[in-house]
Amino acid sequence: MKRRRNSAFTAPLTLKSPAGSPDLTLRTMDAADQEEWGRLRSVNERWLAPWESSDPHGTEPLTFKSWVNRQREEEREGTSIIFLMEHEGEIVGQISLGAIYPGPMRTGIIGYWIDEDHAGRGLTPLAVAMLADWALLDPTGPQLHRLEIDIVPENERSRRVVQKVGAKYEGVRRQYMYVHGEWRDHESYSLLDTDVPQGFVHRLLGDTPGESLHNLS
Repeated sequence: MKRRRNSAFTAPLTLKSPAGSPDLTLRTMDAADQEEWGRLRSVNERWLAPWESSDPHGTEPLTFKSWVNRQREEEREGTSIIFLMEHEGEIVGQISLGAIYPGPMRTGIIGYWIDEDHAGRGLTPLAVAMLADWALLDPTGPQLHRLEIDIVPENERSRRVVQKVGAKYEGVRRQYMYVHGEWRDHESYSLLDTDVPQGFVHRLLGDTPGESLHNLS
């Protein structure tokens, strides 16, 4: 994929897991995804509620179409990009790269969620590794230096994700984000382009790229 001179991302964009690894596709969404995405969010409402962030000032929610249009704008600006996680042709979650800063910082923040029925299968660590490879190491990506992942300390599943991909713990950000109705501290983890020159997916899968989803979880 060719990049524009202004460092914009060009949608649609698709990233696929390597041959022999668990089947996972990361792709930018469009308006046609509204029904399937909405259904998945609905059935996972209680599962995701404890970790849901929101604006304490209660900004007006966007329609799905407006949200997708905003994604296109932010992709053109090179400030963020959102991918759907697809496993065996079904949407199973979402992963995003936001707060992208070029120049001397070259950093961004990763966020993610996954369907409860697909949690614990190793798909989220694989998605993070795939996104990190693209964002840090791929010449078609933003070629960042650092990625940050911030988690609520009680979110043990998310902590296992960052541990699995080898993210480094950096400390606690006090009252970092408004989550589930209150300002919550977050643990901060990072991935650097210099951490794994051969790639994060390669390290995650090790010498056995065909290992099962269960063993990756």
